[in-house]
Amino acid sequence: MAEPLCPYFRRCGGCLYQHLDYQEQLRKKVDELKLASGAQEIEIFSGEPYFYRTRMDFIFHAGGLGLRERHRWWRIVDIEQCVIAAPAINQLVREIRNYFQEVDAFDVRLKRGTLRFAVIRTPPGDSAISFVLNKESGNLPVIIKQITDFSEKTSARQVLITFVPPNRDVSVSDDFKVIKGRAHLEEELLGRKFLYPVQGFFQNNHELTEKLHLYCRSILEKYASRHTFLLDLYAGVGTFGLINADLFGEVYLLENYEPAIEAARKNIINLGLKNISPILEDAKNIHKITFPSPLLVVADPPRSGLHPRVLKFLRQVRPKAILYISCNVQRLRHDLRALPEYRLERAALFDFFPQTPHLEAVVELKLK
Repeated sequence: MAEPLCPYFRRCGGCLYQHLDYQEQLRKKVDELKLASGAQEIEIFSGEPYFYRTRMDFIFHAGGLGLRERHRWWRIVDIEQCVIAAPAINQLVREIRNYFQEVDAFDVRLKRGTLRFAVIRTPPGDSAISFVLNKESGNLPVIIKQITDFSEKTSARQVLITFVPPNRDVSVSDDFKVIKGRAHLEEELLGRKFLYPVQGFFQNNHELTEKLHLYCRSILEKYASRHTFLLDLYAGVGTFGLINADLFGEVYLLENYEPAIEAARKNIINLGLKNISPILEDAKNIHKITFPSPLLVVADPPRSGLHPRVLKFLRQVRPKAILYISCNVQRLRHDLRALPEYRLERAALFDFFPQTPHLEAVVELKLK
């Protein structure tokens, strides 16, 4: 057992493992991954157990900013400092709390009010706050003026306003405007700089993200050949494909979020790469695309796992190896069973989310 560092533990629904010693947390996650993957040995990669997250979605309430109460999602626990959030995030939380003294907060049950979320992202050397507003509020002009004034005082490099309808509980949208800075963040991974949309996905633990990419590259190097082709599936802004482009003849990035593909194109130019083909398409339509062989696949799907059509494609095309990155081990278990033509070579646990039950897994699958 461990003494929780957070004064809100057991009230806030964000962390469930703070009462466990960190080594015990890792043991629980290793056991879960062993059960899901069938692996006998799990490689373990961990980092700082606190103050690690580079993205947090805080919720406005009448008293300031907070996170959802455990078991009572409609109630908000006021948070002055989050112990799993990066120090830079906590600094921006203080700036927001100090400026917005009287909050026209959105009521999730009554569906009224204006300020919904403050989505704060602080990769090393960059920062953004996205103020998420109820697009149907009659108080929008007043709040937009407040945010515009705040943008001149905050240390955040980017300030955005994002509009969402009152009946959707989301914190990102394509309906947004930039108040300060730009709509992208920049983060350096293994000496390469990547742009990604403020509204898009990017891993929120920088230390573990670099360890993950080093590990994946060490595996991909075994298959390196100018006569082999790499498919980066669910590519986002192309980190896996671009970091490993020098190992293969051609790299294909498949991604369905257009702003991410646009950022990937900029990253390709900025990194001076010539052998990258970005493809804007939903993975479920992968059967419509022809790829050369021999093919290697890196797949980093959302929590829903590999789409059934993707699984069918993999069984038909039979890449010589698949590197599967998973944030949902139950879906990983399902997808591994759906690929009987492959044997498990290696499995690794990356503890992106200390103090929580969540984990990131990487498995190397080789064609039998």
